[in-house]
Amino acid sequence: MSRFGLALGLGFLWAPILLLVGYAFSADRIPFQWGGFSLRWFVALAADDRLREAAWLSLRIAAGAASLAVLLGGLAGWGLARCGAFRGRAAFGALAGAPLVLPEVVTGLSLLLLFVLVQGAAEAWAGWRLDRGAGTILLAHATIGLAYVAVLVQARLAGLDRGLEEAAADLGAGPFTIFRTITLPLIAPSLAAGWLLAFTLSLDDVVVASFVSGPAGTTLPMLVFSALKIGLTPEVNALAAVILGLAGVALGLAGLILARISARQANGTG
Repeated sequence: MSRFGLALGLGFLWAPILLLVGYAFSADRIPFQWGGFSLRWFVALAADDRLREAAWLSLRIAAGAASLAVLLGGLAGWGLARCGAFRGRAAFGALAGAPLVLPEVVTGLSLLLLFVLVQGAAEAWAGWRLDRGAGTILLAHATIGLAYVAVLVQARLAGLDRGLEEAAADLGAGPFTIFRTITLPLIAPSLAAGWLLAFTLSLDDVVVASFVSGPAGTTLPMLVFSALKIGLTPEVNALAAVILGLAGVALGLAGLILARISARQANGTG
């Protein structure tokens, strides 16, 4: 019975996705009508310059936002876990974790108001014109991602035994040496997980990016969402198949790397 329930749940989740991928290979112009096997929509997808530019922009923004989120979120998580009860700690923790609980509409609107205020101040005081675009999307996505990274790093540090750090300090190691040689390697898995999570959130976001973007900041999710307003096209099916294939390859490589690391550790301990 449990296996049947598991199979039913997996089928409910994966059947629409596999159906979408299957219709990506249909020659018919109607998205959900089979017209014979064909790769014409993948060829059309590769020839779409606007779609390629949006995809490349989304990847650059996601990588930059994830890297910035790991830097700032890692520092925030380390401060919450290692700095003890400092003044304003509760407010700092609440502000760092606010993007986790706030609706995306509220987050996007608040960031839009902030960027408009900064833009107006820059024009009034320095004569600079700061247009919204890829840079504002990157900052917005980093703001959201750092909250997830901070939670992961704080949880990782809270579960670590501080005996190694204290032993290194007793042996004469300085704070920077302790952090570089002991603390950083121990929290590296949480930093990697936070980077991947922030990257995925940025690559998938539509709501916040719609608020803070400009004419030169159309990401791939925004382009697809705007295209769906006039109806689903076979090119979108092909795009979904490509994204699913790339995600599968990435998961396969990650599993292979983890398996090799586990095998080396087992051989080393054996």
